[in-house]
This record gives sequence, C-alpha cells and structure tokens, in this order.
Amino acid sequence: MSEQVGPAQAERLLAGLVEHYSPSREEGPAVVYLVEQMEALGFRARVDEAGNAVGELGDGDEAVLLLGHIDTVPGQIPVHRSGRLLYGRGSVDAKGSLASFVVAAANAREACTRRIVVVGAVEEEAATSKGARHLLDHLSPPWAVVIGEPSGWDHLTVGYKGRLLVDYRLALPVGHTAGPGQSVCERAVCFWQQVVAYAQQWNQERQRMFEQLLPSLRAINTDSDGFTERVEATIGLRLPPGIDIDLLEHQLARWAGDAQLSCRGREEAYRASKSTPLARAFVKAIRAEGGQARFQVKSGTSDMNVVGPAWQCPVLTYGPGDAALDHTPHEHLDLDGYQRAIRVMISVLADL
Repeated sequence: MSEQVGPAQAERLLAGLVEHYSPSREEGPAVVYLVEQMEALGFRARVDEAGNAVGELGDGDEAVLLLGHIDTVPGQIPVHRSGRLLYGRGSVDAKGSLASFVVAAANAREACTRRIVVVGAVEEEAATSKGARHLLDHLSPPWAVVIGEPSGWDHLTVGYKGRLLVDYRLALPVGHTAGPGQSVCERAVCFWQQVVAYAQQWNQERQRMFEQLLPSLRAINTDSDGFTERVEATIGLRLPPGIDIDLLEHQLARWAGDAQLSCRGREEAYRASKSTPLARAFVKAIRAEGGQARFQVKSGTSDMNVVGPAWQCPVLTYGPGDAALDHTPHEHLDLDGYQRAIRVMISVLADL
C-alpha cells in the first residue's frame, strides 16, 4: 500500500511550487522542484525536451492526462499565508490546479485502472503553448484529459474562446501638426476603431458572451527621432466559435493599409462535450463532496484549445481558485477549496 499524501504535505508542496517564481520562459527552477517532488512521491518523473515537468504512475496503453501549466504571468507577489489563504503569483493561475493533480494522482494510483500522466507545461501564458504543442508530437493520444485552470472546486469548464493577437506598426515622415494628413497615432486609432466597429456588427445578433467577438487594445506606443514618427500597437481578439479567422485576417490587413501587420497566438474556439465518462465522473465526485457541479464556458483561452481539437478525446478543465484573481496583484488561493479539489480529483481518478 502506497503512503498517502496528507493535507499538510499537500499544502507544503503547493507553497513550495508557488515560491518558485516562474514567469513564461523562466520556468526552469519550478520545473526542477516539481520533478523532485514527484520523484519523492513515487512518480517516474523527468523534464522533457520542451522543458515540461512530466510524471507518470501506473502502466498500460490508456492514459489519463492531467495537464496543468507551471508558468505564470510576470509580477512577483510575496508568498505568505493569511489564515486559510495562500498568497503568491500563480497560486490561482494555475499552480493550485497543478499541485492538486500531483497530490490526487499520488493518492489514487492504486485505485485508478489507467496510467496517470501529470504534466506541468511551459509557456501557456506566453500565447505559444510550447509545452502543450510538444505533447501533441511526443505523447500518444490519451484516453481523457483534464486541463488545470481555476474554476472553483465545484465548477467544470467545457469551452474556451479562441484568440488572435495583432501587432500593428507604422512609420511615417514627421509632418507639422497643423498640416494636412493624419499622424501615425491617428492612423493607429482609426485602425482600432475599425476593429471595434467590426466586432460590434458581429455581436449585434449574438447575445451570449461566448458567441461574441471581443477586441481589446493591449498596448499603443509612439516615438520619433525628429524625422520619422512611429507607432506600435497590439490588439487582442477573443474569437467566438464559427468565425472565419482567415477572412478576419484579410479584413485586418485591408484596414491596416500600408502599415505593417502581423498576427500571432492564433487559436480557434473549442467546446467539449458534457456527455462523457470523464464529465460524469466529475459530477458524481463533486456531488459526493457536497456540491452541485456547474458547467461553464470562458472567454479566455487555454491549452484545451490546443489539445482538444487534436486528440478528440474526453476533455474538460478543472481546478481550485477564483478565476477573477488571475493575473491580479492580490492573487491568492483558498486552501480549503484546494483540499476539496484534491478530494474530487481522487474520486474521479478512482472512478475512471
């Protein structure tokens, strides 16, 4: 009989993971820490070629993949506890989910009939999803996937909007402000206004947030050397299901005119089925924990957008924490919710 990971040890593992600050592309020390922790719990653990932390338990061809991400957005937050709250960058998004996967897998290893693979993926927050994309080429399609993102211990996320990031750059000779013609700033603002108008037209007959096109102006900066003035802007687009991304990019290029335009971070929206053995196992486990499972879709994007369409297996997103705290200066995780999520995950793994 394998030794169980108790509540206190589970919270130490999480705190240690949060203490290893790991913004995208600087995940190395946190990955090493997690691999060491998994090895100590009996996992076959390693760092893969992409830099992911990978741990496996059990044998067999069919695997349940617990895919979390170990990177965070920038901005260090002093790691500390206040009562049953753990503060620190990544505590919610999404090291709480990742740590709950490790603890649950360790505690359910003898009850689960399938091989369990836990991955702490890199660069999820960098809009490259480097870690998840690496798995597509180096991991056989799993039987089911659980994505680790905060949803609250009694919520299940089954859909995410797509994403497109648009970089706009324009340089023009300096002209007198009293002269004719638009400045680079005005040209960039006009481009932004055309994007907003297009989104408003798309959204006119679409009342549900998940079906709407949501633009955001992420950054706009100007500079001049006295002879040439330049503007750079970045626009983020949250894409609904059914939108023609190729046509959208064509429209953007037309509106940009002679400005330099580049698109990146392209992901299509994805919505998973609620009628799967995986979803049913979660509903049952949440009910056993005293909750009522609620399904939701989100306006953000996650690694579900990467692996869901490729593998076409049962998939959903689960993890403790309030997603409204993602990326905020006061990010913190309720440790009681973390413990409940662990118990739910153990029940799910034992039921699969």
